[in-house]
Parts: sequence; C-alpha cells; structure tokens
Amino acid sequence: MFSKLKQYKELRDQAKTMRNALAGEIISVEKNGVSVTMNGNMEITKIVLADKLDKSGQEAALTGCLNDAIKKTQRVMAEKMRAMGGLPGIM
Repeated sequence: MFSKLKQYKELRDQAKTMRNALAGEIISVEKNGVSVTMNGNMEITKIVLADKLDKSGQEAALTGCLNDAIKKTQRVMAEKMRAMGGLPGIM
C-alpha cells in the first residue's frame, strides 16, 4: 500500500515539474493581423485583433490562430514529456 502512495506522490511531483516547465513555453500564432499568444499550459496570455478586418474576418482569423496555437502547444507538451522520460506506465 505504501509503495502505491509513493508512486502516486512521484507521479504528482512529475506532473508539477512538467506543468512548471510548460508554463515557461510561449507559443504565438498570427493570421491576417490577428495574433494569439499562449503558454505551454494552454493558457491564453494575449490576443491582438486587427482593426482592418470586419467581424467575420476577425472571427475566422481568431479561430484559426487558436486552433494552430493549440496544436503547437500539444506538440511542445509531447516533446517535453518525451524529454522528461514520459509518464511511467503511460508512455
């Protein structure tokens, strides 16, 4: 039983280390003057809209930026996990 608790604590510590490492990663995507900046924990830190675009153009550009930023963040997360040896029993 204590070995399971120890494994749980190690896994939790590893997740915290991963979260801290990802917080320092910055991903930025720009489309048609609209830009989104996100950290590695998938938290949006900045959005810049383009005044020259109408509402539908801004919505389309923002949707594209968010989707691309999420994909890039997921790739960064996977690379970091591989570099840290993955999670035992999962990767």
